[in-house]
Amino acid sequence: MIGAVRQRQSMRFCGRSYMAFLFTPELPLENWLADLDSGLERSPGFFIGRPAVLDLSALQMTSTEIAGLVASLQKRDIRIMGLEGVDLAVAGPDLPPLLRGGRAASTIEMLQARQKKPEPASAPAPETSVAKRQTGSLLLEDPVRSGQSVVFTEGDVTVLGSVGSGAEIVAGGSIHIYGTLRGRAMAGVTGNSKARIFCHKIDAELLAIDGYYRTAEDINVSLRNRPVQAWLEGTTMMITALN
Repeated sequence: MIGAVRQRQSMRFCGRSYMAFLFTPELPLENWLADLDSGLERSPGFFIGRPAVLDLSALQMTSTEIAGLVASLQKRDIRIMGLEGVDLAVAGPDLPPLLRGGRAASTIEMLQARQKKPEPASAPAPETSVAKRQTGSLLLEDPVRSGQSVVFTEGDVTVLGSVGSGAEIVAGGSIHIYGTLRGRAMAGVTGNSKARIFCHKIDAELLAIDGYYRTAEDINVSLRNRPVQAWLEGTTMMITALN
């Protein structure tokens, strides 16, 4: 008896976008690492569990030197998931994979994904998450809860509620928060140094504009729980109270 022939099914592969921190080391590396250590002292453990990418396009490094740099970052609890700007001949099997054409996932996709995945019982997610996207802006009518990440690189983000501790807002333009900011707000991530951050009450873990940042320890205690705005003057972040 001839058995039934099993029809071979095709294997399906899907692409997916993730947000990662981008590091761009500069020479001499000893000074760059020292500056990194200074920042980590103010915010220890900030990069633990967060994917990161090394952009080495401005440097000429051998595979041994790259491996040494990756190991140095690993000792600082910074895990490198990929490399950019590295020649294919230099990259070896012992190094992180080469990445090209990175882009952020859209906010709407991320919000939908969070609705499908149940939140821990200690911090239940709302049954619906309302996001209104217009050209150059994103409006969030619900609070952004702990552990949630909203990424919108096309322009400004406005949050009508609060941003919880451990949550983050990432925007290509400015960020407006009409509740309390307890998490992280990163504006101007696409190189917009004119972006600003506004919030009704500040108790933030981190503020960043165009890559320049301040952690909670760097924010004057007199500004806590007050309406503030933050902007850049050159490479210095300014934070003042709003009357």
